[in-house]
Amino acid sequence: MSLRRRLPSFVVLAAAAVPDPAAAQSVSDMAARMDAMQRQMQAMQQELAALRRQAATPRAAPGSEAQGRRNPPREQARIALRTERQQRSAQAGDPGGAPPAPSDHTPVILANDLVCNAGSYALGPAICFTPGGFVELAGFYRSANTVSDVATDFSGIPFRNSPQSREGEFRLSARQSRLSGLFTARVEPTLQISGYYEIDFLAAGVTSNSRESNSYVPRIRQIFATVESLDTGWHVLAGQAWSLITTDLSGITPLKEQIPLTIDAQYVPGFNWTRNPQIRVVKDLAPGLWAGLSVESPQSVLPPSPFAAPSTVNVNNTGDAAGLLNNSTTYSNSRIPDIAGKLAFEPGFGHYEVKGLARFFDDRIAPTALSATVRTPGRSDTAFGYGIGGAATLPVIDKRLDLQVSGLVGRGIGRYGSAQLPDFALRADGAIAPIAEFQLLAGAVFHAQPGTDLYVYAGWEHAGRAGAFSTAGYGSPTLVVTGCDVEGAASGTCQAETRDIRQITGGFWHDLYKGGYGRLVAGAQVSYTERDALPGALGIQPTAHLVTGLTSLRYYPF
Repeated sequence: MSLRRRLPSFVVLAAAAVPDPAAAQSVSDMAARMDAMQRQMQAMQQELAALRRQAATPRAAPGSEAQGRRNPPREQARIALRTERQQRSAQAGDPGGAPPAPSDHTPVILANDLVCNAGSYALGPAICFTPGGFVELAGFYRSANTVSDVATDFSGIPFRNSPQSREGEFRLSARQSRLSGLFTARVEPTLQISGYYEIDFLAAGVTSNSRESNSYVPRIRQIFATVESLDTGWHVLAGQAWSLITTDLSGITPLKEQIPLTIDAQYVPGFNWTRNPQIRVVKDLAPGLWAGLSVESPQSVLPPSPFAAPSTVNVNNTGDAAGLLNNSTTYSNSRIPDIAGKLAFEPGFGHYEVKGLARFFDDRIAPTALSATVRTPGRSDTAFGYGIGGAATLPVIDKRLDLQVSGLVGRGIGRYGSAQLPDFALRADGAIAPIAEFQLLAGAVFHAQPGTDLYVYAGWEHAGRAGAFSTAGYGSPTLVVTGCDVEGAASGTCQAETRDIRQITGGFWHDLYKGGYGRLVAGAQVSYTERDALPGALGIQPTAHLVTGLTSLRYYPF
């Protein structure tokens, strides 16, 4: 190759070898800026990873110390948002420029990197699903035949005039087996949406009603959605859930209700509960202090026979099958929902609640003919019922022994007790007479060893006299009760109406196996229940009792 042809390459190499001071300085500055930016982004990525681990941790009780550690505050949320925007900007080739416009996709940090808890499964990039439930075979024997499945009809314990009082009852049942699922979506670091369903098989088409457990087929125990703003402390629930009146284990938190550990699906007399549709709003007022208000679907429990409303008074109506209600049961006249409120606090030892309940009862009284030409107009009657109560849970021996007590007193609160005593009767003029009642429950749970719990509960529900001294009232002293202790006596000679339901019960649960293949649990329970009637004619007060033994074998696969 000639010198002339080689000269251009030589000139280029020579020019490249001569340093340009301005260019060198520019490259050096850019390298320094890139290095500083890389260190800053690494630090922010570490903060982001910590936030993701916190968000993946199960939410502790609102206001608790654990919640303070796990829930990211607003400043951390802003840091996380800024970090992700800078990452997107850097990936777009503009490390030092302004952040790009927000994405149209699900906002902030967890939408594309959700970490589900142990036992949960990721459904796509943004939702965790936690399955639950158990398979159960229960066996039970009752000293009297209430003709019931695993849920005992405490108010239906037969008096001695009935042959059922002298018959035993043994059954096996798998109908309390349960399926549940929890869907959780962390929309933002401080905003969570959840959906929950829970069903079992303790219903038949003709028994479906909405008085206490809303037992339509298939029996929906719970099905609700929640929206929780973790930084502002607001929590909203909409759907069917345990009533706000039901005592909680901590805070005012769905799925953390303090449910008796009994095998009996009707739990214990004195336990306050319903499971019905509602809209609930809860606010975290301060660490260890919560307030809640709930508007709940209304329904009333009316006295059974011998109660009879006059033909001129309408207190309930048969369900309309075309309107998709059960036409083999009745529905009370209700125009206003039940309203429940609760204040819960945890001062550092135990959990305490103060709660209240407002109810409204309606009937319609038809016009009355005073003469062939004169009639009084018909009228609607509305009565007010109420309940005031409280609860306390005390861990008297840490991780060993928990004591609990709860109660509700008022008028027209029968629906909210396990014994299902009536809410109201009628006065002589057809007006509503709410029944004065109280409900009490005390219990103790002893954690004997890991996987073994022993429990004992004592409960009492009481209803007083109300309304007319006739079958339109409740507990009239004129009712005939002389045949209640005579086998084979006509039902007309045993018009007893319940005054008290009392029970003491105890049992245990023990893990037979707990490991990678689920959990196998065995349990047993024994209860003694008394049913006392209000005194009738001649001052006679009928009484009945029931001894029940139950066993359970449950497999929890999840």
